[in-house]
Amino acid sequence: MAPPAQPSPKQGGLRQVNVHEAKTQLSRLLQEVEAGQAVVIARAGVPIAQLVPLHRIAPGVAPPGAMRGEITMADDFDRPLDDLFTVLQTPMAP
Repeated sequence: MAPPAQPSPKQGGLRQVNVHEAKTQLSRLLQEVEAGQAVVIARAGVPIAQLVPLHRIAPGVAPPGAMRGEITMADDFDRPLDDLFTVLQTPMAP
């Protein structure tokens, strides 16, 4: 196992590593990212990339009723739309 790297400078509260360290310590950096720590990769001290955790979407389908109370429908949602086509055919004022 490689010796622990020396502490790296912080970029806006994020850990910053150089490209060489990122290449040689990628597995360790990915473990840190999985733990929630973002890492900035810099070339010659200039930040060029950022490793951040990927937010995964929970798999599966919500059970029936999971959206109860979240969706509302107007009382007149099924009102006939007789005048809709008349309104759409009326020219708009410039």
